Amino acid sequence: MWTRKFYFVTVVMSLTTVVAQAKVPHVTAAAPLTPEQVALVEKSFAREKVTIEEIQKHIPLVQTYIQNTRPDAKLYAVPTSDEYMLNRVDFAKAFTVKAYKSKNDRGFFKGSAKAFLSLSAAFKMTYSPTGFMDMMFVDPTNYDRAHYDFLFVRSEFLGEVRTQVFDVHPKAGNGSGRFVGRIWIEDQGGNVVRFNGSYTRSALQQAARYWVHFDSWRNNIQPDVWLPVAIYAEEEDRPEALKPAGFRAQTHFWGYSLKLPSHETQSTSVVVDNATDQSEGAQDVSPLEAQRAWYSQAEQNVLDRLVEAGLVAAPSDFDKTLEQVTNNLILGSKLTLAGDIHCRVLLTTPLESLAVGNTILVSKGLVDVLPSEEDLAAVLSFQLAQIVLGHQIDTRYAFDDRLLFPDEASFQQIRMSHSEQEDIDSAKKAAELLHNSIYQDKLRNVSLFLAQLQAREKNLSALMTPRMGDSMVKRDGTAWLSEVSKEPAQLDMDNLAQIAALPLGSHLKVDPWDDEVHFLNVKAEPILNAREKMPLELTPIYFRLTRYGSGPHPASSPAE
Repeated sequence: MWTRKFYFVTVVMSLTTVVAQAKVPHVTAAAPLTPEQVALVEKSFAREKVTIEEIQKHIPLVQTYIQNTRPDAKLYAVPTSDEYMLNRVDFAKAFTVKAYKSKNDRGFFKGSAKAFLSLSAAFKMTYSPTGFMDMMFVDPTNYDRAHYDFLFVRSEFLGEVRTQVFDVHPKAGNGSGRFVGRIWIEDQGGNVVRFNGSYTRSALQQAARYWVHFDSWRNNIQPDVWLPVAIYAEEEDRPEALKPAGFRAQTHFWGYSLKLPSHETQSTSVVVDNATDQSEGAQDVSPLEAQRAWYSQAEQNVLDRLVEAGLVAAPSDFDKTLEQVTNNLILGSKLTLAGDIHCRVLLTTPLESLAVGNTILVSKGLVDVLPSEEDLAAVLSFQLAQIVLGHQIDTRYAFDDRLLFPDEASFQQIRMSHSEQEDIDSAKKAAELLHNSIYQDKLRNVSLFLAQLQAREKNLSALMTPRMGDSMVKRDGTAWLSEVSKEPAQLDMDNLAQIAALPLGSHLKVDPWDDEVHFLNVKAEPILNAREKMPLELTPIYFRLTRYGSGPHPASSPAE
């Protein structure tokens, strides 16, 4: 049960894109590595090549969300604007063992340059030969003893995985663009599971003061396979002439088991042999039943296509939590519906929800920032109202051929948002559902959440803009459900007991292999000051790593 404690483009990552640049610090004398440490470091060189070969077999989704920030006397830093990108990456075409080669104009990979130019503009960084992919690898071409010096720091557990920690510095005379920072090597297989730092820069780049620091994480997502799952980047010290003054960014990878659609067929069908009609008495179908079956066929086609594209999570136990809250609303108003209501998670960050037939989809980002069950009930009530009022799915999707399009076109081809009048009617019906439910005495908390959305709607427009479904706010910036409570909601950052909205990443984790979502198992941490509230904000990423098969799937637990 819920508790308080708690455009899509296909790209080829071979472009000359942005990379962080940093000056190599002076390296002091240190004790030489022991033979065991040397052996582990040497093993990590070989494993890094294996990781590169392994990642070339996959085409995951890569989502980057950036919040630009400015200093704030009370809150330290507050978001002033944001950017969002979702990419499908074919690593097999991204690079070779020797060097990167641009392949940005092949088939439906065309448009890669635009995606990464957007990324470079957002990060305000300079170009380098290896670009954004550097944040996924220590050094994709020259990670070896000939180019780097290693200093042992300590042994450290990252969750249940024991690692050896080393400071890494490029040898003199090896040029700019080399990694400088700290790496964590797991002691069994020699895999680099985390690296934290930046990249060296030339004198010209140093004078320009363009750089970014990042923390890159990998998970053991299959037997003996560690692949990138998340990168956190942050800078708070940009030149005053550049606005905004800093930024925070999270990049997440998932959908490693997805298959690349062919040009001829962008969607597949499943044929079940020897299927027979087992319905009761094989009765004939009435016109009303036929219409409902047609809606259901369109619903299933859309859901299957979104799962295939990596946009909707695989069915999971968390779906049952969403469905239980929805059933609380149904029981409260004694609704009679044509079929059961199902719920799924849209894996993207922008705050949105949508109804696909009798299935309600809620984005992971929206789930993450909700502080209470009544807030979740409010989100679900809006889509339940769309279903109750008969705002049905577009039945053209009952024809499977209408879903034969490239994955990157999903947001353009499948639109599930409703008309303004439908949203007005649904907002009224949602308020009625909430007032008839077990949440009726807690609706002031919902108003607080909606007030927080409204307070940051202008500065976080990318987060508030739906890609496929319905927005939480109207065009004028007010929330659709703002009238749900008659008690006015006053935001008070100094009131540590008032939690209007949570930071992103507060509730769900995603298995990067099979796209299943799981509820985070975290303890409630007390809020000590206003800075720790961070409503709707990005935070650093931290994983308590596990080895594949040693515990509950997936093989890591993000600790926010």
